[in-house]
Amino acid sequence: KMRSLAPGIKLITSFSRDSWYRFFILILTFVFYTTYHLSRKPISIIKSQLHRNCSDVIHPADLNITDNDTWCDWAPFDQNNYQNLFGVLDNCFLVAYAIGMFFSGMFGERLPLRYYLSSGMILSGLFTVLFGLGFYWQIHSLWYYCLVQALNGLVQTTGWPAVVACVGNWFGKGKRGFIMGIWNSHTSVGNILGSLIAGVYVSSAWGLSFIVPGIIIASAGVICFLFLVEKPEDVNCTLPQHHVSSLTSKKICTIFQYDSSTFAFSCCQDRSKYHNVTIAKCAVFMLQGVVEFSLCLLFAKLVSYTFLYWLPLYIANVANFDPKKAGDLSTLFDVGGIVGGILAGLISDYSGGRATTCCAMLIIAAPMLFLFNKIGQNGLPTTIGMLLWCGALVNGPYALITTAVSADLGTHECLRGNSRALSTVTAIIDGTGSIGMQGMWLFFFLFLSLILYLV
Repeated sequence: KMRSLAPGIKLITSFSRDSWYRFFILILTFVFYTTYHLSRKPISIIKSQLHRNCSDVIHPADLNITDNDTWCDWAPFDQNNYQNLFGVLDNCFLVAYAIGMFFSGMFGERLPLRYYLSSGMILSGLFTVLFGLGFYWQIHSLWYYCLVQALNGLVQTTGWPAVVACVGNWFGKGKRGFIMGIWNSHTSVGNILGSLIAGVYVSSAWGLSFIVPGIIIASAGVICFLFLVEKPEDVNCTLPQHHVSSLTSKKICTIFQYDSSTFAFSCCQDRSKYHNVTIAKCAVFMLQGVVEFSLCLLFAKLVSYTFLYWLPLYIANVANFDPKKAGDLSTLFDVGGIVGGILAGLISDYSGGRATTCCAMLIIAAPMLFLFNKIGQNGLPTTIGMLLWCGALVNGPYALITTAVSADLGTHECLRGNSRALSTVTAIIDGTGSIGMQGMWLFFFLFLSLILYLV
């Protein structure tokens, strides 16, 4: 009597070796970039703990209080200009991130992705832990926290170009929007986990809100060094199909050689010899769509990072929630972002219009943000609904541009055969978008005006 194969084994053997490797890389890079965002989120959670209304807090009997309103605050954020100090802290990270991103792609081209990504994660873990140690070392110098934030911003730029380049190496263009839409939920998952982890410690020992995420991302960096496979050919897997071959399109691009290692292009016939040549940034900007999508991401990222850094504080002030509850509620924006990213990828795959999908979602997002400003505080159900809708409409295009669109442009026919271009294209698009993060102060002052009006 023949024994039937166990269902689990049937499932395992039904997938090819290539499929298992692709699945492994997708999960691995998902976890890696989740830890990047997990380590960025705590700063937004602890703001309401660093400066709060101390008159409502019960103080220890043996504590000699000189100022009843600020005794529980953490210097130097116990001053009246604490909003400006928080802004300086954020901008130290964001400016360093925006500047570093333009150079990150260049380093990503020249260094092995496994070494580049793992070292970036370990260093990011170190600087995140150093910020948290300020609590235990009783450091009250703004310069210390600004320096740590700036250095962390620089090393965090290693993440995005590297993981997108790695996934782009393994997956073809066919279902890239849907696959990367699901995969890009790591941004929101990281924000959610970062909020929840920071929320556990924020009221008791806020230093752990940074130390725990720092240890997590550093540990993920070690895993990256041990297990990441950069390209299918490294393990004898089949290369993905990035383009549909055309018999009528023989002349693709012309190479303009600057020196032995750098080139620009417009159209060419023989591309095989340029497989490992470094791309000039001015040449990348010549690709149709790079400038347009970079500018689009600039504005989408402005709104997204306004919510990332200020939403918990906004909720705490408007709805009068404690820091933990405000942080938990702010995760709904990221939950909506997960759904929006998947829908944007799915729609763009079936319609074939990446730009149309981004345009439609951003146009709808604009009135939704004004609506959130007007009715977002009218009860908990309304707040939850508006956070979900705004998260989906804002983060959907953001996810699509930074993943599928970047991968499409980085594997453009003009770059066909070049394995290094994807990292540069991704870094330029995300770097331009990161400039928009500096403009989030416009939205912050709108939020602040609303808070003052309601109070």
